[in-house]
Amino acid sequence: MEQTHTHTHTHTHSEHVTVHALHCPVCPGELCMLHEGRERRMENLSSEPLPRRQEGDILYAVTQLPGFPKKVEGEKCELAGYNHSELVEIAEHYLKEKIQEGDKETTFLLGQLYFEEGWYEDALLQFHKVKDDDYQALYQVAVMYYDGLGIQEDQRKGVEYMKIIVNSNSLQAEHLKYAAAYNLGLACFEGCGIRHSDEEAERWWLLAADNGNPKASVKAQSTLGMFYSRPQSMNLKKAFFWHSEACGNGSVESQGALGVMYLYGQGIQRNLQFALECLKEAAERGNVYAQGNLVTFYYHRKLYRKAAELAQSIAHYENIDLLAKATDCLPTYTARGIAIANFYLARCLHLGLGLKPDITAARKFYSKAYLLDADVTADLQYEVISGKI
Repeated sequence: MEQTHTHTHTHTHSEHVTVHALHCPVCPGELCMLHEGRERRMENLSSEPLPRRQEGDILYAVTQLPGFPKKVEGEKCELAGYNHSELVEIAEHYLKEKIQEGDKETTFLLGQLYFEEGWYEDALLQFHKVKDDDYQALYQVAVMYYDGLGIQEDQRKGVEYMKIIVNSNSLQAEHLKYAAAYNLGLACFEGCGIRHSDEEAERWWLLAADNGNPKASVKAQSTLGMFYSRPQSMNLKKAFFWHSEACGNGSVESQGALGVMYLYGQGIQRNLQFALECLKEAAERGNVYAQGNLVTFYYHRKLYRKAAELAQSIAHYENIDLLAKATDCLPTYTARGIAIANFYLARCLHLGLGLKPDITAARKFYSKAYLLDADVTADLQYEVISGKI
């Protein structure tokens, strides 16, 4: 497992309590789990990427194979001097030669190279050639059918292939089973390729999460944290448990969620020190939702200059999908974090808190917050009317 930079919890799970007296200042009249809007939806869940036994992208892995051509300078053989496109072209030629020599395992590598370059039709062609003998190729075919990458969406076929992996007794499929189970849970939750069932989604995700095993699906652990935060399956103690497990296993999304739970006393005793530590660390690791909640933290403690400066750095973020993908966070929460930052920046400009007053700029940021997340902006506006912001 890659090294993680997460907050270390000193409490035990027996200390879990839900504090009902504290209301989230963003959602009036009720406890809001992580500012999820009035409906508290789980949106934009994605398939689990192919689990890899080694870190790094496939291009780097190919360059480390025996016989890969390198530039020779004196006594050194190195890759320096090649740009990305040149490396891809050389790697493609190298892999095709290995395939012609009868190396069947290389077919998957060529398909994965194409996949990571976004050449999905070419990737699918290679994966199809070996999917009956290579479970990694089968996994990728399943994901591509389910998500419609390089081919017309066929979720039913994607589910069928994932079940083959989960039910396999082959050692080659062992490291893929947790991820495949997560994907089957996703299919049940979305009702795509299989009958919709929250109960079956929960069952598959619990299987994939494997009691917090760091080698299991961390994505499933984090998703369970969100699942138990919904009104339909609300259990904040379980939500806290699973976000704690995912955070300890490296999930930056769950680290931000823990910060908010500590901040408002949800599923655990309220602890502002732990809240600040989780939010700051998650924010530093790129979690935009944590960044937005950190602005909230500073503002309500009258640290207006810090709140305004952080909000300014967040308010100009543009590409939500790219930001979310870079941290493996949900785009919905990324947009929500930017909306929160925009609203508090507008408030600082409106009242001259930590910044010189500028009503025109304030209106602009109020409007931007509304466009990003109307629910959160409406709730924050309610707090303004109530005199709490």
